[in-house]
Amino acid sequence: MASLGQVHGGAWRLDVRRDRRGPGRQWPREAHRRREAPQRVGPPLDHRSAVDLAGARRRRAAVTRRVVVTGLGAVTPLGLDVATTWDGLVHGRSGIGRITRFDPSPYETQIAGEIKGFEPAKYMDRKEIRRTDRFTQYAVAAAAQALADAGLKGGGPDRERIGVAIATGVGGIETLIDQVLLMKERGPSRLSPFLVPMLMANAGSAQISMQFDVRGPSLTHVSACASSSHSIGECAELIKRGQADVMVTGGAEAAVLPLPIGAFATMHAMSRRNDAPERASRPFDKDRDGFVLSEGSAVLVLEERERALARKAKIYGELIGYGATADAYHITSPSPEGEGNARAMKMALDQAGMKPSDIDYINAHGTSTQPNDREETAAIKRVFGDHAYKLMISSTKSMTGHLLGAAGALEAMACVLAMRDGCVPPTINYETPDPALDLDYVPNDARARPIKTSLSNSMGFGGHNASLIFRAA
Repeated sequence: MASLGQVHGGAWRLDVRRDRRGPGRQWPREAHRRREAPQRVGPPLDHRSAVDLAGARRRRAAVTRRVVVTGLGAVTPLGLDVATTWDGLVHGRSGIGRITRFDPSPYETQIAGEIKGFEPAKYMDRKEIRRTDRFTQYAVAAAAQALADAGLKGGGPDRERIGVAIATGVGGIETLIDQVLLMKERGPSRLSPFLVPMLMANAGSAQISMQFDVRGPSLTHVSACASSSHSIGECAELIKRGQADVMVTGGAEAAVLPLPIGAFATMHAMSRRNDAPERASRPFDKDRDGFVLSEGSAVLVLEERERALARKAKIYGELIGYGATADAYHITSPSPEGEGNARAMKMALDQAGMKPSDIDYINAHGTSTQPNDREETAAIKRVFGDHAYKLMISSTKSMTGHLLGAAGALEAMACVLAMRDGCVPPTINYETPDPALDLDYVPNDARARPIKTSLSNSMGFGGHNASLIFRAA
């Protein structure tokens, strides 16, 4: 092993000595030192720029910076805004129906949670609509709602302190499929010059940053069905570290298409209750037979608490805990006994400084597949012990279906609204209890209860786990 050692006169030499511990082992001898003080690189410390000093203050403050939710936006199968979506959740309405975007008759699964009546022109100009995939359009709409709800317009003198992070599972897959078919039929010369920016996973974040002129961190998390929960958690960390004051974060997905429907069907992962779409998604029920694919977007505005208080912003709740783990077990199956998910929940509790008994409500990942609901229940018991039987647990996927990369954000939104209104949304279609799943899944009807703390769980293909803990405002 060799090292460069500094010698008199500013020259450098290779300085090697044998290590007595064994043959062939070497260690560097300390270099001779100048007698004069070393020349300082850059200006003296006390002459740093105001920007450097501000950055140092932000870094020191990171340990005390708190993160609150000040804005919400949603485009879902239950409605094109937050109010309509939330009303559907608390009244137990299903957003699932027979697929209308294409003829589903050749497919084993013919149902999904589609967005109905969406008009992107309300949020984007027509040129941008032509140049963006539907998942980006959903993201822009939800972000516009969330920013308006937060009382923020974007731009302005603090635009470099506002960032964007919109997660997705599959990005612009509709554009990709259309362009592959076009190339096959008419050749590569007919491909759109906008193909790449339309299909890329970060298109949602990029479009929102440009449209609202916000220039802080802009990034995209892709971790299957845990994507937007990871995004929310990581954005909170950015704010705590002082790298941003506001983050517009969530997820978007537009995958109700022949290819994804066919692909998930071949995995036997989706429900085949085609004759009763509204009753197909039935998390934790004994007769559950798979998830229902869905689409849409949900976006939260996360903001540093003191900033939000200073501008008298409405605060929905505070994000106080985040945990992220990997199963390292199987590409599609959760780890036995929900070990990875349990560690994520424990990590979130530790960050929040809470005991398991402090949690009132869990919005479960609850996909309505046999393995997920079994292992998630086991994970909850593993973490919460006897308190697991006192928890209120529900899966809003019973009503919305599974929004893949946008699911976590929508379910985080449900958590903060449940705390705001003191109302736990139900798990609908819970008809036949599974003897192995014996917790309180808030069956079929919403429940009025004061909620001080809530936990949102997400798990994704690849063994990705994320848990978020919110405290009431």
